[in-house]
Parts: sequence; structure tokens; C-alpha cells
Amino acid sequence: MLPLLLFLLAAAAASGPAAAQGLPPLPIGVNYGANADNLPSPAAVATFLATKTTVNRVKLFDANPAFLDAFAANAPAISIAVSIPNSALPAFADRAAGLDAARGWVRDNLAAHVAAGANVTLLLAGNEILGPTVVPDLVVALLPAMRRLHQALQLEGLPQVRVTTPHYLGILAPSDGIPSNARFRPGLDAKVLAPMLRFHNDTGSPLMVNAYPYFSYNAQNLNYAVFRPNAGVYDPATKLNYTSMFDAQMDAIYTAMKKLGFGDVQIAVGEAGWPTQAEPGQVGVGPEEARDFNAGMIRVCSGGKGTPLMPGKTFETYIFSLFDENQKPGPIAERNFGIFNPDFTPKYDLGLLRDGSSASASPNPSPNPSPKPSPNPSPSGGGKWCVAKAGADATTLQNNINYACGFVDCKPIQSGGGCFDPNNVQSHASFVMNTYYQANGRHDSDCDFKGTGMVISKDPSYGGCKYVS
Repeated sequence: MLPLLLFLLAAAAASGPAAAQGLPPLPIGVNYGANADNLPSPAAVATFLATKTTVNRVKLFDANPAFLDAFAANAPAISIAVSIPNSALPAFADRAAGLDAARGWVRDNLAAHVAAGANVTLLLAGNEILGPTVVPDLVVALLPAMRRLHQALQLEGLPQVRVTTPHYLGILAPSDGIPSNARFRPGLDAKVLAPMLRFHNDTGSPLMVNAYPYFSYNAQNLNYAVFRPNAGVYDPATKLNYTSMFDAQMDAIYTAMKKLGFGDVQIAVGEAGWPTQAEPGQVGVGPEEARDFNAGMIRVCSGGKGTPLMPGKTFETYIFSLFDENQKPGPIAERNFGIFNPDFTPKYDLGLLRDGSSASASPNPSPNPSPKPSPNPSPSGGGKWCVAKAGADATTLQNNINYACGFVDCKPIQSGGGCFDPNNVQSHASFVMNTYYQANGRHDSDCDFKGTGMVISKDPSYGGCKYVS
């Protein structure tokens, strides 16, 4: 059986509202596009995000004044990333007039809205300039334009606004999918990305990537793509096993940056998501897959788990996307990446609503865990343990594992851990459910797990596997 663990991180199949569980809600960003004819007003969107959700940042695809005014008036605490069209960059890169052009753009498009309360914190110079469609003039203009925009923001009294640009993952050279082998594409590495990373390092801005496992998955690696249990991809150089394509992509970017000497630059995720609908018969697309991917990504990026090469780190991240956009061209999937319906009900449960309400049934465990369980309770020989009931549904038990591993240390059930054997969902779930139960104070309700857990008084430890108590 495949290793039953790897959370990587999280509410994956367990899709549940952390707020409803009494656990700290996780902040996250969303891409807010409006290529649709059925969406609520910008003011209603800003109010909803600010008052009803734990979303703490939005990424806009332009500097639409109606959107900026709406957030200034109704959601001044939400951070905003504003995009500049690709076509504007050459004017900013001009040696003679570029700075004046950049200052004019900032004055015309940002300054008044920021003064009115819009919390603009990022300015995005174009989108995916370095590919997949390459326009040489734009590539040449990109970094000079970013520098002029940074200067303009300083001179116009907006030093809090950082400058970056979103990249597609094709900035990496083709490889075998092993993160330690990653490097940037020859021709881009030394000439474009090294000086750009120096700019990021000097200005405190992040390198932004659009990470989409969706565009690299197939029927065989679906579990690897959506944070479900799988055998993983082993990296012999680091001796790390990757059970999440997203983690591997992030660590590949980190490795490529480090090879250029800029491993300390922050990484931001400009876009990542999974559609709920695609072409008829396409395997691996639906609300469950979208929920599993986005929930897993939230745990990695916002939950403090980090990645194998960047443990404990958080990443500024924007889910794609807030709503479906029914007027977008292209494949069906392009119109179906939304996480909320136009009436603000969730398309599936990611735990982003402040009151924990959900439009779908939650398969989460215990209804009332304490707010801050200790992630690593210690063995003590104490008296009560929580284990999985014999004959409990395997899917529910796996959901329990995925959920609990977002809050407690699950390394013992990973390959090589003391509790990996026997390698089955019943054994792994028992160990993880008990760790969660102990961390929450050993209340019987913390061992409920939708009726799949039971409290026992006999220590279930065996061999080298020690159950905490």
C-alpha cells in the first residue's frame, strides 16, 4: 500500500473549516478577476472578503479604479497586488523618459486610491514576460521597467509598495522532476534572472511564480498533484521524498535561486489552483480534486509547514481564483477555477469563512479541539489513548490523517519512521488520531473523528512505535 501520510499538509481530503474546529483560520490570498457577466459588485466583494472570510490579500489583473475604490472604502486591511499590462513596460524602460513615465503611472493609477485607504502592497510589472510566449522587446524591458517603477514609488511617497513580476514555471530548464537537479533556463539564468534576483534581494520584494500542478498532471500522477497519498518522488541528493508536486515545484525554484547565489530571496505564489469542471471525460477534475489541491496548498503556504527544503516557511500566495469567469475564452477549465459562487457560497469547503459555515458537508474530525494544540506532545505513559475503531471506513480514516497532520508531527508514520509499519491506513490513523487527541487535552470529543475513534485504557504502543499519552 502506498505510504499513508503525507499530509503534505493538510486538509487535503479533509477539506474542513478550521474556524469551525476552533483552530486558527489560515490567511490566504485570491486572484480577483471579473471576466464574467454574473458577478457581484466590487463593493460587495470587498465587504464579503473583509467581514466573512480569512482572505487577507487580493491580486487584481489591472488598476481598475472601481476595484481599488471598493477596497479602499470597504476593506482597507486587505493587501492588494495591482498588475500593470505587458504593453506598458517599454515606456518605463526607456532610459531618457522611463522614470517620468513610471511616476506618471503611479500618480494616475495608485496614489489617490492609496491615499483613500487602498492597501496596495505589490505592483506587478506585466505577467509571464519570460514565457511561454516570448516577445524579445518585453524581455529586454522587464527589469529596467521594474527598477523605474521601484524608483517611482519611492519618489511618489509609496515606499511600502514592492515591485515584482509573475513567472511561469518554464523559467526552469527541463528536468527529471527532481528538485535538486533544477536550474533556470540557460540564457535566462545569468543574463535575466540573476540581476532580477539581485533586485529582489535589494528591495525586499519576492520572486513570484505561477505554480500549476494542474498543467502537469495525468491520470497516473493525480494523487501526487492534489496532495493525496502516494509513493512520492525520491530526491537522492537531498534524501527527501516528495509526495506533493507543488512542494517539488517550490523547492525546484528555491534550488535554482540558490544555485545563482540568491537562496534568501522570498518566493511568492502569484497563481495556483485547480478547476472544478473541464472537458467531458477528463480524469481528475471536480470539486473534490479542487478542494484537495487548494487545501493542501494553503497548509503548505499559510499554515507554517513549508516545503521539504524550506520547512516552517510561509509564502505570500494567491489562489486562482475567487470566482468562475464565464466569459473567458479557451478550454472549459479556464472558466471554472473559482472557489466561491457569485452569491458568495463556497463551491467547496476550504475553511475560509470566519463563521466556519460551509455549503458542503464537512468530513472533518472532532468538533471541538482546543485552539492551540501542542504539535509535539511527549510520551508519558499516562492512561488514555485514542485509536481508530476496527472496521472504520478507510476513506474517513485517511481524511483523519490528512486533517490531523496539519497540526501535529506525523513523521513517525512516514517511510522510515517508527510507526510506519504496519503500512496500512488503520495503523497510521490510530497513531495520528492519538497524537491529535493528546495534543488537544484528551477530551473524549477530541477522539470522535466522525465516529471513527474510540478511547482505550491499554497502551497501544508496539516495538519502536511509541504512542504519546
